[in-house]
Amino acid sequence: MAATALVGINWGDEGKGRMVDLLTEAFDVVVRFQGGANAGHTVINQYGEFSIHLLPSGVFREGVVNVLGNGVALDPVSLVAEIRDLLVKGVPLTRDNLMISDRASLLLPWHRELDILEEARLKDKKYGSTKQGIAPFYSDKYQKKTILAGELFYPEHFRQHLKDLMEWKNMILTGVYGAEPVTEEELNQWVKDYCEPIRPFIRDTRAFLLEADRNHKRILFEAQLGALRDLDFGIYPYTTSSNTLASFAPIGSGLPGAEIDRVIGVIKAYSTCIGEGPFVCEMFGEEADNLRRIGNEFDGVPKRVGPIDLVASRYGVQVQGATEIALTKLDVLSEMDEIPLCVRYRLDGEEIEYMPFPALLGKCEPVIEKMKGWKCDISHIRDWWDLPEEAKAYVHCIEQYVGRVVRWISVGPERESIIRRG
Repeated sequence: MAATALVGINWGDEGKGRMVDLLTEAFDVVVRFQGGANAGHTVINQYGEFSIHLLPSGVFREGVVNVLGNGVALDPVSLVAEIRDLLVKGVPLTRDNLMISDRASLLLPWHRELDILEEARLKDKKYGSTKQGIAPFYSDKYQKKTILAGELFYPEHFRQHLKDLMEWKNMILTGVYGAEPVTEEELNQWVKDYCEPIRPFIRDTRAFLLEADRNHKRILFEAQLGALRDLDFGIYPYTTSSNTLASFAPIGSGLPGAEIDRVIGVIKAYSTCIGEGPFVCEMFGEEADNLRRIGNEFDGVPKRVGPIDLVASRYGVQVQGATEIALTKLDVLSEMDEIPLCVRYRLDGEEIEYMPFPALLGKCEPVIEKMKGWKCDISHIRDWWDLPEEAKAYVHCIEQYVGRVVRWISVGPERESIIRRG
C-alpha cells in the first residue's frame, strides 16, 4: 500500500488543517494518527470558520471518510462538543464519513485534573502543557491503564475496568496531590453524556482501511503539532507526549504495513510557537507586535513569533522525511520593507547550521539575514509567475535551505487562496 502523510515541520501551528482541507479533494480517506484535543487546526471554507481539535480536517469534504486512529488520545468530552458544533453549522457527520478506531484509548476524566495539578506543582519549571490531559493520558496508555473505545460495546466489562482504574487513580489524586477523589457518580454521568454519544462511530477501522487499500482508495495521514514537538526528536522535554512524525503514521492509524511514499511537510512563512521551551528565533518588542498583529497570531494570548527559522526547518524536513513542502501565510509578510530569516545559530561563539542537542538550545542565538520585501498585496494571486520577484526569491531561498520543492503557497486563509506549483 502506498499512502501520503501531511505533517508539521516546526513547532506546530503551521497551517496543516487548511492544507488538509484543501488537499482532500484528491483523497478518499483521511486518518488522524496521533495527538489529542491539545492543539487546534483552523479551517475556513464554505461552511464557515472552524477550530477543530480532534476531528480529521477532511470532515468538510463530501465523499471523504474520516478516521480517528488507535494512536489518538480520544477525549470524548472534546469530541462530542466538536461533533455538535459542526452539525449545528451544517457539516454532515454520520457513521459513513466518521469512524473511530475501537483500539483508540479514551482520555479519562482524571487525566485533565492530573495535568493541571502537575503543572501547578512544577510552577516556574512547567513544560507549558495545554492542560488537556495529554501527558497523563499517554503515560497511562504505556502503563496499560487506559480503556479502549471498543470496550464500550461490553458494558459489564467496561464499568468494572473503569471502576478499577478509578480506585488506582484516586490513590494518586488524594495521596500525591491532596486533591478530591473521582466518584462513581461522576464517572457514570461522564459515560452517559460523552461516551454513549460517540459509541455509534466506533468500529474496527483497521478492517475498513485494509478494505480501502484493496479497493485502491487514496489515503491521507494527518498529523497534529510539528516535528519539534515530537516526543523522541523534538525539543524535549518541551514536547507533546506522542510521536508527530510521518514514520509513526502507519502504526497510529491502524495500518502498520502501510508504505508512505509521499510526505507533505507544512512550513509557515515565519515562525510561531505556542507554549514553553526554547525558541531561538523569537522576536520581541514592536517588531514582534507588528508581525503578530498582521498575522493575527493570538490563541487567547499573544503567540510567540519570529522570522522563519531555517535551521529548525531543515531539521524538521529531515526527521519527517518530507518529500515536498506546503508554505503557508506568505501574504502576511507583504507589508515588510525587509524580511528577516534565521539562517544559522550562534552557540558558544561559533555559528552552526545544525540543530543542537535540546539542552543546548537555550544558549543559542539567531543569526539573522534579510531579504528585500515585495511591499504589495499578493492575496489575489493564484499563479506562481504572477508573484513579485522578491516573493519568488524568498520561496527559492527556503527551498535552497531545506532541500525540498515548495509545491503549494497559501496567500490567505480561505480554501481557494492557494498557489500551486507543478
